[in-house]
Amino acid sequence: MQILNSAFSSALGPQAIVFALAAIGLNVHFGYTGLLNFGQAGFMAVGAFGLAVSVVTFDLPFWVGIGVGLIAPIVLAIVLGVPTLRLRADYLAIATIASAEILRLIFGAVEFKDVFGGTNGLNGYASTFQNLNPYNSGIDLGIVSFRRGDLWSLTVGWTLVALSCLLVWALMRSPWGRVLRSIREDEDAVRSLGKNVFFYKMQALVLGGLFGGIAGIFYALKQASVVPTDYSTQFTFFAYTALLIGGAARVLGPVVGAMIFWFLMSGVGSFFSQATSGADPLLPTWLMSDVQASVVRLILVGLGLMLLMIYRPQGIFGDRKELAIDAR
Repeated sequence: MQILNSAFSSALGPQAIVFALAAIGLNVHFGYTGLLNFGQAGFMAVGAFGLAVSVVTFDLPFWVGIGVGLIAPIVLAIVLGVPTLRLRADYLAIATIASAEILRLIFGAVEFKDVFGGTNGLNGYASTFQNLNPYNSGIDLGIVSFRRGDLWSLTVGWTLVALSCLLVWALMRSPWGRVLRSIREDEDAVRSLGKNVFFYKMQALVLGGLFGGIAGIFYALKQASVVPTDYSTQFTFFAYTALLIGGAARVLGPVVGAMIFWFLMSGVGSFFSQATSGADPLLPTWLMSDVQASVVRLILVGLGLMLLMIYRPQGIFGDRKELAIDAR
């Protein structure tokens, strides 16, 4: 029962919301437009640090910090897109993953400690968000339980996810969205019809980056601190995993994928943690130690993702025809 409680709480909890928002942005990039963005963690980082630096370092109002956090990923998308979107897709992949690492190192550098807080990051900016919490206590439904602070984060987070999905659904049903799908399939054909492919790609990069920035802001508010090491490349790869599990080019694919991903990560982790603990563990120490238990969940989830890519590469809710996957 404890394992299921942990798994369901993680699947519905704030961590799943963060990855759902980040994966929605990747869905706009990769699923609908065919852009290879391997630096979504960078968009999240500038959103989070945009808020924290504005409030803590420059003593600006909280809502101004939110505005800065939303503008920062847009600026980053433009800076990355202008020199790369006219080139082959792999140049954008290289530029985004490099920029995410560069930003992480800059935010954690000793030289900029007075602004970004160094390796310890920044805190003390989330009090306004926490004071808006209308709940008096947490909730325990047996199979799921959340503390008071998490319950407020859930309310705000899932509202953001719902609004983001609604926006993506509306945009992708519009002529603008159909142009993006056409660019994903054959951008030369779209260009021959007189469409400005670069301009459409830039818009998609900005929109997906904005979703990444919103994910970063929400993560910063949930944690009540921003630490550079939290925005590593692993964050982007986990978001891609959530997207691929649920199915790219599907509005709800990233959301369901994030929930399934964290259900498995937490459930498998809790099982092996309990199975290797105590004086008489369920699994003998020669087979697995408690230190190895935390790594096994990554191995098993990775193996499951490999099998999914082999037998259902379009994801659980994806469409093989939509993504032009060989159907033989």
